[in-house]
Amino acid sequence: MKNLLFIIAMSIIVSGCGHSLSKADLSDSNIESTIAAGNFAEAEKLIKMKIATEDLTPTQIWDLNFKIEVMDRIRKDFSRDDSTIFAQLQKYYPQVTREDMAKWEEAKILEGMMIDGEKRYFRNAARNVFRIDEEAEKLYNQTHPYSPDPLDVFVDESVTKVLKASRRSGKALVEPERIKIRYSISVKPDEVPAGEMVRVWMPYLQNEDMYKNIKLLATSQPDYIISPEGYAHKSIYMEKVAEAGKRTEFWYEMSYTAYHKFNDFDPEDVKPYDTKSELYKTFTAERAPHIVFSDRIKNITDSLVKGETNPYLKSVKIFDWICDHFPWASAREYSTLENIPEYVITNDHGDCGQVGLLFITMARYAGIPAKWESGWMLHPMEINLHDWVRVYYEGIGWVGVDPSFGRVILKDELEHNAPRGRVITGAEKSKADSDYFHYYTHGMDAWRFIVNTDYSQPLYPAKTYPRSETVDFQRGEVEWRGGNLYFGRWNYDMELEVL
Repeated sequence: MKNLLFIIAMSIIVSGCGHSLSKADLSDSNIESTIAAGNFAEAEKLIKMKIATEDLTPTQIWDLNFKIEVMDRIRKDFSRDDSTIFAQLQKYYPQVTREDMAKWEEAKILEGMMIDGEKRYFRNAARNVFRIDEEAEKLYNQTHPYSPDPLDVFVDESVTKVLKASRRSGKALVEPERIKIRYSISVKPDEVPAGEMVRVWMPYLQNEDMYKNIKLLATSQPDYIISPEGYAHKSIYMEKVAEAGKRTEFWYEMSYTAYHKFNDFDPEDVKPYDTKSELYKTFTAERAPHIVFSDRIKNITDSLVKGETNPYLKSVKIFDWICDHFPWASAREYSTLENIPEYVITNDHGDCGQVGLLFITMARYAGIPAKWESGWMLHPMEINLHDWVRVYYEGIGWVGVDPSFGRVILKDELEHNAPRGRVITGAEKSKADSDYFHYYTHGMDAWRFIVNTDYSQPLYPAKTYPRSETVDFQRGEVEWRGGNLYFGRWNYDMELEVL
């Protein structure tokens, strides 16, 4: 029967497309090379033909269908054409030329790709140019006068307060913040047919030592499921029947007390690792596709930590290198990237989760246990999705590390347009200054809403269809009997009240 279907399908393609296909055309390698070349429409035809004509397992069919889904997600991410991007570049830098555009693209500063024979650009590519390239940033500042980032000023003041409180009390958990949040998801009208059940997973707070008095105050649905302890992605699950012409709304409210946490230790306090322990083996291991010890990762890491034996100081060297080399930029959807750390190194930029995975990979290769952590940053002036890292030091425990927040810059430097990188020299090399400057190598602020203690893990209850976000879980997930609802078909919102 399969052979008959293959013959029939081939004849249809020959008559419809003017060329013939062989079974070799349907090989996995040919499909992958077709996708890599940006020939998405052709790749989709090959995939559908492969599913129709070959004896495949359900898992193989699922994987092939997801390749089609990923190509569609890339199309959504790369939604800008040449004229649109040029107009957006002019908005940030009126004197921009086509030569500038070509130069930035060649240097991988302006992110674009060929899709089905047409040049397409990442939706935030124009703004990213002036974040990634230092010379372009200077051009941007000519028409956009510099002013200190309110978040940076807030962090400077907060870290100073936390360090004083920790040293005064001798405690790791200090300066509690009383917080109330309301999280909501709103599915757009008629995205799901009337009468069908909408299933929603919303991010929920992990039960970590930084949090006390966690209380669920109210929910939109009387029935809900909070994922059990031990699930890496903490969620609250709800269901609701869709109504014609109306949004399908879900929400919950909760309150809790969050503590700032500063792990006050000296490098010499870190003990040798028990390299035979399950913890060490698990969190120093590769984990494809994103934690892979490529030759490039090995060579960079070896050059950075050469001659250093102390795990904390190794970690700081990796941290500093990432801070110096990879400015923050708006990111593509993670589900469309094959290997995120390699993407960061190739393109010389990354958002919080991307540089976090790079740090984890390099740390693990250097023999330092490291793992993913993420959720939301709830700093009052900037509420947003955020990812960071946990590092394990023997004799100390798991310590928060945030390569994206980077090194804390003094307020007076902020007011004078601080450089991207700053090196502690001279009299600044005191422990107090080091604790401040490198706060985010051993401290974590209370404004973290921790949802995830790992990446790419199962949700509870299990999802039927592929996730919109295959790596992280922050915005939520939505599906119905007919399939997954990808981003853009629903809205999410995090509201904060500091009590």
